[in-house]
Amino acid sequence: MDFGNLTIKKAQEAIKKREFSVWEMVNFFLGKIEEKNKDIKAYLEVFNDVEDQAKRIDKKIANGDAGNLAGIPVAIKDNILIKGKIASASSKILENYKAVYDATVIKKIRNAGAVFLGRTNMDEFAMGSSTENSVFGPTKNPHDLERVPGGSSGGSAAAVAMGGALSALGSDTGGSIRQPASFCGVVGLKPTYGAVSRYGLIAMASSLDQIGPITKTVEDAEIVFNVIKGQDEMDSTSVDTHQSSIVDYKKLRVGVLKYDRSGVDDEINKTLDESVEKLRSIGHDIMEIDPPNLEYSLPCYYIIMPAEVSANLARFDGIRYGLSKQGKNLLEDYMETRAQGFGKEVKRRILLGTYVLSAGYYDAYYGKAQKVRNLIKKDFEKDFKKVDAIILPTSPTVAFKIGEKTEKPLQMYLSDIFTVSANLAGVPALSLPTGKNKEKLPVGVQLIAPWFKEDILFNLGKKIQS
Repeated sequence: MDFGNLTIKKAQEAIKKREFSVWEMVNFFLGKIEEKNKDIKAYLEVFNDVEDQAKRIDKKIANGDAGNLAGIPVAIKDNILIKGKIASASSKILENYKAVYDATVIKKIRNAGAVFLGRTNMDEFAMGSSTENSVFGPTKNPHDLERVPGGSSGGSAAAVAMGGALSALGSDTGGSIRQPASFCGVVGLKPTYGAVSRYGLIAMASSLDQIGPITKTVEDAEIVFNVIKGQDEMDSTSVDTHQSSIVDYKKLRVGVLKYDRSGVDDEINKTLDESVEKLRSIGHDIMEIDPPNLEYSLPCYYIIMPAEVSANLARFDGIRYGLSKQGKNLLEDYMETRAQGFGKEVKRRILLGTYVLSAGYYDAYYGKAQKVRNLIKKDFEKDFKKVDAIILPTSPTVAFKIGEKTEKPLQMYLSDIFTVSANLAGVPALSLPTGKNKEKLPVGVQLIAPWFKEDILFNLGKKIQS
């Protein structure tokens, strides 16, 4: 059996026919991890109970008690809690922290029969676009080991791309699922804000964070999303997503975002145009859209996100859990713990966020950014009266070289220019691979749909990917 070409859909069909056992399949993926992870460093830890999990699922399948993800090997980003497992957010401050409860998405995936392979590397506390900000060292792109896999869910994207998992969970605050999916040539979904519970996700920016799947195909992303979505009493921002969608999938109105093409790689522009023509050729209506406030998305995001980071990371004080460093008094305890526990990028964002929230600057920066965020949301509301979906690049470039942007934070932040608006507005967005450039590096395209219309993303995405 060629396990290397499996998708979730194919694996489900084969397991039902009993063509192989879950343990046989999972053992293949463990072999791939052993072969490739030492170079790529997608995984921080492979769990020691994988065989037990697989054999338990095999028994359930034999008893006719298989869930929608029965036996599917899944990798989990290091900021999603699994009870009894380390969840460090790739930070020294949580290096040895063991989760005391399961995240809601973990409960749902476990109930569906998935096998958890291990936890994946990420930018510390999900702050970064390259997975170079991990205290455990950078993850490398499986397509070129000299390049980044994207971030912050770079380990999750690399795990799927290197054949070390059939699916992975990541988190997306400003593009952290979609950009690494694009760089690694896989599919990444950021669901509508509130469609998936955030309970058990180590918070970065609570009004922007969303958990989502990374998979090989759009169809697989849909399967995982349908397992993890839904309202959760432990997350007051989560909502019931069962909405009837009265849409003619055969003739959708697709808006092509107008953007400055000179700032985007030629081959990304080319593959976007090819995807648009493909949709036109099968009967969809294509029109250009130009939202007036979208250009302010990036500066708006880099005020709101650090402000929320500043508030959320205040809990890491060395008193209750995580790293604890002693000083002469309580204040020094706090200062020493944070000075030694947080990395450079995390400190930068805490300082920036504290500044924009401080007296005298709150209205000038944070208050104004929230008003701009509202304008961006209204732009989407207006555009979605004219179109059913929007198509645009995922990133202005393909994967860049390791170290290329680490000392140029503003250049690094520009990697998020096409992705942050979806988080600010809370709309769902999907990145899918559309080919490779001359250097054999993956190129991705992004689709954005109205709130809770993930079905439109899946429908269009499958057509582009077919």
